[in-house]
Amino acid sequence: MSSPEPREPLKFAYWVPNVSGGLVVSKIEQRTDWSLEYNVKLAQLAEVNGFDYALSQVRYMAGYGAAYQHESTSISLAIALATQRLKVIAAVHPGLWQPGVLAKLVASSDQYTGGRFCVNVVSGWFKDEFTKLGEPWLEHGERYRRSEEFIRYLREIWTNDHAELNGDFYRLHDFDLKPKPVEVEGRAHPEIFMGGNSTDARGMGGRVADWYFMNGNTPDGIAEQVQDVRDVATVHGRSVKFGVNGFMVARDTDAEAYAVLDEIIAKADVEAVEGFGSAVTQAGRSTGDKKGMWQDSEFKDLVQYNDGFRTGLVGTPEQIARRILEYKAVGADLMLLGFLHFQEEVEYFGREVLPIVRELEALELERV
Repeated sequence: MSSPEPREPLKFAYWVPNVSGGLVVSKIEQRTDWSLEYNVKLAQLAEVNGFDYALSQVRYMAGYGAAYQHESTSISLAIALATQRLKVIAAVHPGLWQPGVLAKLVASSDQYTGGRFCVNVVSGWFKDEFTKLGEPWLEHGERYRRSEEFIRYLREIWTNDHAELNGDFYRLHDFDLKPKPVEVEGRAHPEIFMGGNSTDARGMGGRVADWYFMNGNTPDGIAEQVQDVRDVATVHGRSVKFGVNGFMVARDTDAEAYAVLDEIIAKADVEAVEGFGSAVTQAGRSTGDKKGMWQDSEFKDLVQYNDGFRTGLVGTPEQIARRILEYKAVGADLMLLGFLHFQEEVEYFGREVLPIVRELEALELERV
């Protein structure tokens, strides 16, 4: 029997705190700032502490603790231009972007950064962001159908000199985008991320995504989603990579780490968390099979708004490193991390946690 192919080292991404309020909906002190200056320094720290990607959030209006927001594509470009190796991922909403305009922006940004610009196509959960801007709010399945067409459009316009697309939402007619994105070995075009938990999201991920992001969950919960998306991808002759969201609280002792987690939850902004919960759980209930993001999230889960506590990255560096390897074992290719105090904790991750992860990965290779 042949040995399994060795897995590539895990990649790491961090949430760019480009909205105010940090990454938890809590009144606990957070030494994290949403300003450009803070984020440039953070990106430079992340780059030298083992991070491969930086994901900029997309929010267009205040809500649930995020009073101020920097637009995702512009801050992503600013971060990329301030670094040398870090790849940036800008979250974007179909319905609020015309895909040809975005394709042009990404192609130019990819040229400026030497091939380090990516997009995360977000189908949307915040109804007010659409309706208050005068855009229609589509039913859940229709939002994902639109997103799938949006991705097909991006791929077509980036790779074809005579781009053509005739869809229900978008059309292209013999269009030649110049300049196209940078030619980078190993990729056909800028990487396309998307995420979700629903059946619609899983199907779309398998058919068109390069990367599939998942909310925080247990290893078993992640394994189920990975298998579903892989099954769809296999039918379509494709492969997909997987990212898992997690909020990391790494401290010298597990007692210190859990004390921080307990304080975050104890000081939760109850009104904001409940408002957010009401908005997002209706998104899960609106799916045909009632399976979607946040559908089974409890109050404490929603304090970190992508279920990051559920991933269980709380404890000592060794405990967290071993937990991270559990996610790699069930299919994760990337861990998307949030922190309470970003700059300090990104450095702590690079100094204390990442070396143990790499040591455990090396031991894995010895056993293959």
